Amino acid sequence: MKRLLVCTGLLVAATALFAQQNPPLSPPATESASIGGKAITITYGSPRVRGRASHIFTADGLISHEPHYPVWRAGANSATKLHIEANLDLGSLAVPEGDYTLYVDISDPAGWVLIVNKQTGQWGTVYDKAQDLGRVKLTMEKPPAPVEELKYTVKDLGSGKGTLSLVWENLCGSVSIAVR
Repeated sequence: MKRLLVCTGLLVAATALFAQQNPPLSPPATESASIGGKAITITYGSPRVRGRASHIFTADGLISHEPHYPVWRAGANSATKLHIEANLDLGSLAVPEGDYTLYVDISDPAGWVLIVNKQTGQWGTVYDKAQDLGRVKLTMEKPPAPVEELKYTVKDLGSGKGTLSLVWENLCGSVSIAVR
């Protein structure tokens, strides 16, 4: 009996250890950069294409099943967080220093719209349009090769200017940043 309990205990421990070694399907990711001496940080869940190329952004694709489609949570799991340490302009949108949630309206594949929302701390599929600070059109392009993992990039261009971009699958959207 004692031997059975020991074997069962070892089996349970081995199963738990093996389960912990599998990476999450959409691991957490953070992108941070300093522009004009002020930090800009984006925290998000980074989903993978996982064989669904050309079936993510289409009208009947993966994202079309989210409750606020064509508004996309711009990541996976918890809502995508934006933290900025200065007042800045995202394209033509003035954004005061603070914390926000990012969404993207993907209804036009050739012209995504970045949504900066004042509500924070919610699950990614909870979206309240009444909380929008504003919207700004993204410049769209096709990456040189398909991108497996959703990736945000904040790039410092000097003189208090930069760019924010997100790329996934076969699409890339970007917007200029200017610290005020």
